Amino acid sequence: MKKVIIDCDPGIDDSLALLLALKSSELDVIGITICAGNVPVEIGGINAYRVLKMLNREDIPIYLGDNNPMRRDLVTAQDTHGDDGVGDILPKVEIPKDAIKLGAVDYLLDTLKEKENVSIIALGPMTNLAKAVERERDILKKAERIVSMGGAFRTNGNCSQVGEFNYWVDPESVNIVFENVDRPIELIPLDVTRKIVLTPNYREYLKQMKNDVAQFMYDITGFYVDFHWMQERTLGCVINDPLAVAYFIEPSLCSGILTHLECVETGRAMGQTLIDIGDFYRKTPNVFINTEVDEKKFFELFFNKIFPENKKDNELVLKGY
Repeated sequence: MKKVIIDCDPGIDDSLALLLALKSSELDVIGITICAGNVPVEIGGINAYRVLKMLNREDIPIYLGDNNPMRRDLVTAQDTHGDDGVGDILPKVEIPKDAIKLGAVDYLLDTLKEKENVSIIALGPMTNLAKAVERERDILKKAERIVSMGGAFRTNGNCSQVGEFNYWVDPESVNIVFENVDRPIELIPLDVTRKIVLTPNYREYLKQMKNDVAQFMYDITGFYVDFHWMQERTLGCVINDPLAVAYFIEPSLCSGILTHLECVETGRAMGQTLIDIGDFYRKTPNVFINTEVDEKKFFELFFNKIFPENKKDNELVLKGY
């Protein structure tokens, strides 16, 4: 099992990604750190706890980061995820004392210094990671792997013409992190996540399973489906973050190129990821950016990990992909 910290901003697709990570025997999720992004950190912490409670994994610690990006005010995506981050349909959940703690950056620093072979799956803005770097410049060099869902290369952005939301929210943090790693960050950009669509057929399959986890997934994605139709005329919804977890488990799902990345910090192009595929600046590669994905293989992994008891039905449904 690979020890991982999941840094996230739950969020509908973050919640699905947490489900996938916790149901995957290859991963030992040792901690969850919450950054501000889709929702403020307090709401993100509550949504992470929802998933832990549903799977009886309240043993995993949750730590909140700061509620603002590095150099600017927070802009959330609650228009996309709902005010509560999970579609505005779930009942309130009671949070036990000390189930959610402060100190995400301290947790990252302490864990990376004290434990070996720890990786990070970053599903939101990179604020927590950047603040860790500001305190100890070489701390991310202790991570075994860093996989980040963020950025856009050969496709348009999802919050501006060129900006992907996670990197647009806190572009300064992106540059701080990418400038202070000693091995390439493995990037899952919109180029590949846009191909991961939870279709109406897949959602109906979740509904027909008639179990609590499947119903949770069906319920929270309803708001997401409505947003995607209004915004993009997509039937279904793009689930970005689960691909980052699936890729961490099975890198053969995606392929890409080794190159250098910088993020635009100001102006109309804020959040744009500048990818130096021509090696124009002759800088050391700091990113492996994935550009292709096997969508069917992803959904096979996704359904079989979360619902291993339904493998025969999963296979039948996936035949109609």
